[in-house]
Amino acid sequence: MPTHLIHRGLANGNLKENTIPAFKHCFKKNYGIETDVHCTKDDKIVCFHDFNLQNKFKINKRIKDINYEELKKISIKFNSEIPLLDKLLKISRTKLHLMIELKPIFSKKNLISLFNKTKGIKNYSLTSFHEQNLINLFKLNKKLSLGLIISSHTKMKTFKIKSKKKFIKLLVLEKKFLTYDKLDALNIPIYYYTVKCKNIFNKYKNSKNLIFENL
Repeated sequence: MPTHLIHRGLANGNLKENTIPAFKHCFKKNYGIETDVHCTKDDKIVCFHDFNLQNKFKINKRIKDINYEELKKISIKFNSEIPLLDKLLKISRTKLHLMIELKPIFSKKNLISLFNKTKGIKNYSLTSFHEQNLINLFKLNKKLSLGLIISSHTKMKTFKIKSKKKFIKLLVLEKKFLTYDKLDALNIPIYYYTVKCKNIFNKYKNSKNLIFENL
């Protein structure tokens, strides 16, 4: 059966992305989630999408330049507390899949920290646009479920090349590739993001792994 994940925990329009209330709601609905992670200045791993606080909190500061306690205070003022990854892992259900996207290139120190934190989780994958993250994680443990997120402008030839690399165990592709039947021949799990239309979701839910929101 295909796996369906809720994008950033956005199960409906009343929830705030990448927050514990949103994650809990997804688990209650029996869905796994896709989330994004960054490292703060003091090496805390947090669930947040943007590199900068400007868009969400109107403060021109980068995640990597701020300590977690300050980041937490800022986000609480906006009623949208940025959680530590630890907190998500604590409430997660092992039968539901967690897809954790590494947004920036992580230092080896922070990759080891991430690896150690996720050791107790049975059903998860680590994904990134940056192959270097996946290569370094593969060196830590060759059994890790590692996924490469690929640009929407990529050609079929590139998919074939990437899918044969030992450290890549799955691909994460933009939803426009749902119609590319040739991808089925790659013999590698593929997830498609971000489905926001119920008709598209219903059309592919029985045959494709989907990352969706607000449906």
